[in-house]
Amino acid sequence: MRILITGSLGQLGSELRRIINGGASVLGVLPAIYHDAELLTVDVDDLDITDSDAVDAYFDEYRPSLVFNCAAYTNVDGCESDEETAYRVNALGVKHLARACAHLGSRLIHLSTDYVFSGEGTVPYTESDKPDPRTAYGRTKRAGEEFVLGYCPDSIVCRTAWLYGHEGGNFVKTMLRLAREKGELTVVSDQVGNPTCAVDLAWQLVLLAASSERGIFHATGNGEPVSWHTFAKRIVSQADLDVSVHPCTTDEFPRPARRPAFSALDNKRLRDTIGDSMREWTVALDSFLEEYLKKEGIR
Repeated sequence: MRILITGSLGQLGSELRRIINGGASVLGVLPAIYHDAELLTVDVDDLDITDSDAVDAYFDEYRPSLVFNCAAYTNVDGCESDEETAYRVNALGVKHLARACAHLGSRLIHLSTDYVFSGEGTVPYTESDKPDPRTAYGRTKRAGEEFVLGYCPDSIVCRTAWLYGHEGGNFVKTMLRLAREKGELTVVSDQVGNPTCAVDLAWQLVLLAASSERGIFHATGNGEPVSWHTFAKRIVSQADLDVSVHPCTTDEFPRPARRPAFSALDNKRLRDTIGDSMREWTVALDSFLEEYLKKEGIR
């Protein structure tokens, strides 16, 4: 089997690469279909998914049988100021991949987001809930979902949220840095969601890809949904940083793009099908911090 990972330098792509190359995760051993698989990894400098001719030429030459699409324009505020570019990457680029996969009969695993929902709910969204995006990022990601489901029969759209990992920037790394620099933190307490570790998500994706399942799945950290403020408090506590974490409201911390007040996702289809392998968010975070802080020479 020949496996392609797009966006391979990002948080999730890097973790997928590490698991598939290593043949195992801290969460288990890879299914047999991955044994002796050839791994192809690309980022934007290697393959611009917004260029349909480039995508077609790449697929004609390398003919991947399984594609994990981790490529996306994820700067939420940047999307709001330049929806045209966001649409080109998050929708048209995905369309090009979906059509190429359909042409070859390849399986496509595409990553999406909690931002496809309004963020005005009060209970975690399931896969059957109707999308209602309120931001440019959410609209363009929803359009990408529709292209995947419309063009590629053998596909999975996996929505996730509040992702952090070893590569690139993320909320966990930012909180650690600011805590050390400032000695205290002020974090929004009226936005609620699911912290999700890239280690867990990558593992769940390789299990999904190895299954016969199709359609939309949610995969986020388990446990009671929490605010960014609660998430930040756990980060500094587990990092043994003696700093105060003060709450603030969204209105006190305005951003160009509207943030969802409640965007927690329910991994219902995982539980109903192959099983939910996502850890409790606190367990996953503590495990991540132990490894990350050691790697950085902090612990």
